[in-house]
Amino acid sequence: MIRLSIGVRLTLWYLAIFALAQILFGAGMWFILRHNLYDLVDDGLEAQIDDLKNFLQSQPKDSPIAKVQEEVNEAYAIEHSGDYLEVYAENDQLIYRSAFVQAHQSALVSPDQVKRPIVRSRRIDGRPFRFAFQKLPVNGHVYTVEMGVPADDAVETLHDFRSYLLMFAPLLLLVAAGGGYWLSRRALSPVDALVRTAREVSGTNLSSRLQKLETGDELQRLSDTLNEMLDRIESAFQRITQFTADASHELRTPVSLIRTEAELALRRSRGEAEYKESLRHILLEAERTTALIEQLLSMARADSGRETLHFEPVDLRQTLRSVVDGWQQVATIRNLQFSASLDVPPSLDALDFSVMGDETLLRRLADTLLDNAFKYTPSPGSVHLSLEPQGESAVIRVQDSGVGIAEEEQSKIFERFYRVDKARSRAQGGAGLGLAIAQWIVTQHGGSIGVESRPGQGATFRVELPMIAAPVPNPTPA
Repeated sequence: MIRLSIGVRLTLWYLAIFALAQILFGAGMWFILRHNLYDLVDDGLEAQIDDLKNFLQSQPKDSPIAKVQEEVNEAYAIEHSGDYLEVYAENDQLIYRSAFVQAHQSALVSPDQVKRPIVRSRRIDGRPFRFAFQKLPVNGHVYTVEMGVPADDAVETLHDFRSYLLMFAPLLLLVAAGGGYWLSRRALSPVDALVRTAREVSGTNLSSRLQKLETGDELQRLSDTLNEMLDRIESAFQRITQFTADASHELRTPVSLIRTEAELALRRSRGEAEYKESLRHILLEAERTTALIEQLLSMARADSGRETLHFEPVDLRQTLRSVVDGWQQVATIRNLQFSASLDVPPSLDALDFSVMGDETLLRRLADTLLDNAFKYTPSPGSVHLSLEPQGESAVIRVQDSGVGIAEEEQSKIFERFYRVDKARSRAQGGAGLGLAIAQWIVTQHGGSIGVESRPGQGATFRVELPMIAAPVPNPTPA
């Protein structure tokens, strides 16, 4: 099936609408002209009937029908207007009949059929006429008059008008088709420009943008919207490219270390202790690689929207308490002071830190922040976890006495694979994904995350999550 272009379809629609309008206009004008021309003919016919009526009224009231018949024949037999005249008395007695009517009686009606004034068109011997049939009460008598006048001029004018319409209509349609196509091409020319520019956009040339239109219409909104879409696509493409490059770099390092360790172990015979040490190094790198892959999978599922979240009311205080228990032993091993402030003053003891969220992800959020604090706080140092209410939100703070973060770096630490110099090193095991995952978790829970830090003075991560109303317990019956 042939698909026509938008310009051709617009032209055809324009041509169809113009043709329909032309037909309606031509038909309407023809009927109006016909009505007016026939009105002029009918006015002349009525004038002649009025003359006949005046002539009959001029006769003496007591004149017999025979006398009236004689006067009418004498007056109208000579005049031209009597060529199409027939007059009857009330008893259907013929008063006058012109020679023309005598030769064409089939064109008329009988007097008893005339109940009210009638005007009809008749074509006699190929010639158009307008006939009027009317009763005239005059001097106590009722005469039936059948009078006609030729309508040649009216019919010829209508014929000429119709001929002109049929002659000029196709020409106007051709002009309209050309004009419509020109207008459609002119109106759609910005679309062609957009198409040409869009074809130049590729994966290696995402910085190109569609031509900026200043038409102030739908096409300008379309070009602006497409440019905004290209901005988002370029940004997403750059993130994916950067993510792929960073992931490849992060995975290449442990794989290279595992390969190197294995090659060194196989290069010559070694003792059992040396083989165990090599396997321990390989296992360590494998564990790091597994953790990195799990983080990459989490970010990929988050980006694709396939990460399944199970939202339910969660007691944030109880969740954090269970997290604290697991990190106490880590603090002892690393010779760090770890404390938590999860209790509230007695005045707020009834407060329930309930949030609507996924408990597994919230636990992972706390683990990520604490792992980040423990990792970059040298011994002997301190890490403190606190939970407090602020309006209708629950605020989690993780404060450490570690190396801190420079102010210009604080806006970048939530980017994927980003590491602050000296504070994020491979020796500490970080891949630069933990805080990015933490930010995603906070965003999914409708909260916010931020950091306050100075180099050498530690860092404080602050997470704010919206609380929900605690369920009202059922009253215990007395």
